[in-house]
Amino acid sequence: MEIGRDRVKGLNKGFGGSELFKRTYREGMALVEEAASYLDGPGREQAKDLPRATALAYATESMRMTTRLMQVAAWLLVQKAVHEGEMTETEALSEKYELGGRDLAKTEPAKAAQMLPDVLRDLIQRSENIYERIDRLDAQLRAGEEPSRSALTSQQAKVEAFFRDTLNTKYTKH
Repeated sequence: MEIGRDRVKGLNKGFGGSELFKRTYREGMALVEEAASYLDGPGREQAKDLPRATALAYATESMRMTTRLMQVAAWLLVQKAVHEGEMTETEALSEKYELGGRDLAKTEPAKAAQMLPDVLRDLIQRSENIYERIDRLDAQLRAGEEPSRSALTSQQAKVEAFFRDTLNTKYTKH
């Protein structure tokens, strides 16, 4: 995918310094650490006691979650590198650094996944949520759009602008 240099100049660099990016970065990296800690500790012990079909689902779903989270972490680190001047915006938008694992990330879980430990199911759900957000952000950046704020934040800004304009308008009596 070839993207015009003028269209992306400064876009990613600015995004990497935004509050949206900082929050997403902290959340994503914390989730990577939390998942690794669980899988290396309590999750490993819980997996030993699972029935065969559930143990297979555990192995499959934990691998899928790990793949999702590694893709998220890689994408976040690329955005951070752009912001810190270690990589150009054009490099970051090359196919090489595109968010990967979409097919794997969107595959339906096995039926036995319903029997997985609650902690793992929660981690899986959270990994899916952050992956979907990063996927949307990636698509927006690649389309040359500014990553959007939440609908609520956008509506709040409109209300604030309305009242600011209204309060600054001088009314005349007829």
